[in-house]
Amino acid sequence: MQPSLLGWRPRGGWRAGAGRKRTSHRMPHRSRESARNGVFHVTARVRRNLPSLRAPRVVQRIEESFRRGCEREDFRLVHFSLQRNHLHLVVEASDTHSLSRGVRSLLIRVARAANAVWRRRGTVIDDRYHHHRLSSPREVYNAIRYVLRNAHKHERYALRAGEADPASSGRWFWGARADLPAVAVPRFWLLRAGWRRHGSIDP
Repeated sequence: MQPSLLGWRPRGGWRAGAGRKRTSHRMPHRSRESARNGVFHVTARVRRNLPSLRAPRVVQRIEESFRRGCEREDFRLVHFSLQRNHLHLVVEASDTHSLSRGVRSLLIRVARAANAVWRRRGTVIDDRYHHHRLSSPREVYNAIRYVLRNAHKHERYALRAGEADPASSGRWFWGARADLPAVAVPRFWLLRAGWRRHGSIDP
């Protein structure tokens, strides 16, 4: 005997009035706010068995390259630090596409500059890099401090108290250099002024 003949129906199946209510309009798709106007901390690693990025000639060549490519309308390199086998960047990007394109452009510049000094060809930077979005003044403050003082973490690069790392953009950040900077002036509030809520950064 069919269940409907007894006046009841099993669970499931079509029922009048069930399901999501129809609407007369649709909300347009919007990109998430986190994908726009972001400040990012980027870390990239050098391939194994290569010389150090901190050699003075390599640093000089990379800085010359950064001067020609640290700024575009949708992307800016604001801080950097070169370590023996990795590098840190603090950048501004208008969206995730601009971030990817801008970072890869900088890493290509690093590779070409280093290879020119080392007189070699081939890959310098690992294919993948890590990036973290900095979404608050505190995060930006900590990132700037971490990047510009990163050499202090490595005992082999121990610097004197108050000395800016010569393989970083700290020399311009603390006003120790008068030559043309290899970094861009920030435009977004977080990197331009927001981080200052948490105090100054001492080399």
